[in-house]
Amino acid sequence: MNNINHDEEKKMGEGADWREEGSPARDLTRKLTAASSAGIFIFGIVMAILGAILPQLTSLLHLDKAQAGNLFFFMNLGMLLSSLFFGPLVDRFGFKIFLAGSCLLVSLSFAGLAFSASYYPVLFSVVVLGLAGGVLNGGSNALINDLHPSRRAAALNFLGIFFGIGAMFIPLIIGSFLHQLELRFVILIAAVLSFIPFVLFSVFYFPRPKQPQGFPLREIKKIASSKLLWLGAFILFFESGNEFSIGGWLSSFLQEKFQFSLNQAALVLSGYWFFLMIGRLIFPLINRLVKRETIVFFSATLALVSVSGLIISPLKGLAVIFALLTGLGLAAIYPTTLAVIGEQFPSLSGTAFSLAIATGLVGGMISPWLVGQLSQHYSLQIALLIPLFSLFIIMALQTILTRKMSPAPIKEAQN
Repeated sequence: MNNINHDEEKKMGEGADWREEGSPARDLTRKLTAASSAGIFIFGIVMAILGAILPQLTSLLHLDKAQAGNLFFFMNLGMLLSSLFFGPLVDRFGFKIFLAGSCLLVSLSFAGLAFSASYYPVLFSVVVLGLAGGVLNGGSNALINDLHPSRRAAALNFLGIFFGIGAMFIPLIIGSFLHQLELRFVILIAAVLSFIPFVLFSVFYFPRPKQPQGFPLREIKKIASSKLLWLGAFILFFESGNEFSIGGWLSSFLQEKFQFSLNQAALVLSGYWFFLMIGRLIFPLINRLVKRETIVFFSATLALVSVSGLIISPLKGLAVIFALLTGLGLAAIYPTTLAVIGEQFPSLSGTAFSLAIATGLVGGMISPWLVGQLSQHYSLQIALLIPLFSLFIIMALQTILTRKMSPAPIKEAQN
């Protein structure tokens, strides 16, 4: 990789489509795509681990549902804080130090979680996990957006496949081997795996920063005032809330309503994330045939029917089917919307992603917390009406976004 010259690096930093066949820069694209995929795999574990271990963690530490909801709330608060700052920072200083550092912090947070013996050490660990996870998620998505300017939607959906693999990994391990492995050991597996993207991000070359001369405050302000950006961001708000609420509470819901065992519920949760992954594999292929707004509407409709079925189903087997279809239905909404944002703001994609992802994380922070609070007073069956209503709002926002979306990228010099 030492034969990449300064001209090629400059092209990387300017965000041009510099991936000529056989060039060193194209080889670098493949390597950074692989590293980002490994990073998003770890982020998938970050997002799924709390929901997967929550029933046993609640039992071991004698947590009530409100405390359990607080864990989701404060982990997502950490993600929100880091997501607000990562975009301008990577535009200014580059991706390398932030992506490598976030993987290291994720690994240390997993280790802290594994050895926590009471509520507050667990709370501290998940806050740090959230801070690091926010940078890892946002940075990896923004990097992929820059590496693949001519096929952002397909590349971001492909990246989402690895999120799905990571998200189903820990539930699958718990559901299959919990009787053979201690919960602490399962969490330590995640800590060790986090070192893989840390090493990759540490050794690979990266594109030069887009704004090495400083923060372009005028352009950032104009991005932040774009109605189109905030329409997309609020789709992410409700979609993140749905993914996190279902992923975080599905296992507990199945145990509460249908008396699933811990292993059975964990396997269904793993299946939910597996079908989310499959959806992100399928929808980029469909994207070649139909419009992206059609994909979002179809996805939201499928999720709406599936969540409704999950709530009212009287049968275990039927509930499992609806849980899996919910993952499939939710799959395309987030990465497809993120691709639209990346296309509209190509020269400051890190900053645009920062604002949009942070907004999404607010939804991911509030919705699972509301589900926990509502279930404390009523039941999880009633509380899961929250993601159901959110899907109606997503469809309304997508209608408005489609009407307002420019056929060409928005220039940061425009309002």
